[in-house]
Amino acid sequence: MELCKGVEIVDLSLFLKEKKTLIIADTQLGYEESLNKQGIFLPRFQFKDILDRIGKIIKITKPKKIIINGDIKHEFSTISRTEWKQVSELIDFLSQKAELIIIEGNHDNMLMPILKKKNIEMKDYVLLNNIYIAHGHILPKKKELEKAEIIIIGHEHPAIALREKGRIERFKCFLLGKYKHKTLIVLPSFNSLTAGTDVLSEKLQSPYLLQNLDDFEVYVPGKKILYFGKIKNFRF
Repeated sequence: MELCKGVEIVDLSLFLKEKKTLIIADTQLGYEESLNKQGIFLPRFQFKDILDRIGKIIKITKPKKIIINGDIKHEFSTISRTEWKQVSELIDFLSQKAELIIIEGNHDNMLMPILKKKNIEMKDYVLLNNIYIAHGHILPKKKELEKAEIIIIGHEHPAIALREKGRIERFKCFLLGKYKHKTLIVLPSFNSLTAGTDVLSEKLQSPYLLQNLDDFEVYVPGKKILYFGKIKNFRF
């Protein structure tokens, strides 16, 4: 589904058709291990699922570039053995498919030893013609946004929780709205274990989203991309 001109939703990713560029965000590798340390034990299938899912998207889109838009790993202040192994394998996998670009997220402060070994530079943002791509945890300098008409961020892990007869279901979603007269697109987390932030009721973290979101539009990925309408339609 085309979200706006030249920007297409493919599963949990965005594809820039003109630039043949695939964008994913927040793989959060090592999340299962972090849960295990907290006493929450889950079978460790997540990494294989991420590789399989990205592989299917790549077959559909055939990108020339792949951008990981921040938070490739989960831990803040360290890098676990699992993270080191999985990040290395993911980088190798994607580098074989297309040119790989990694944008720094707020979880990525310990990523440099791996990237240096792989000869990959970590960027603060990427500007492709009129499209500005950044993780979204901090605001850029104004000059960096001058040429941009579209901003693409991750970081927030947006989701929408629907309630019916005491039952609550939470759906990962893309958000489409505005930031200072520019089109703003928010990617969902690519990690299926992270349910996401309910945009209807939970406190949001990205400075881009500290505004009235009532007119933001919600798109939910699944077997088909479902248009849920505007956030204000769900407020009671």
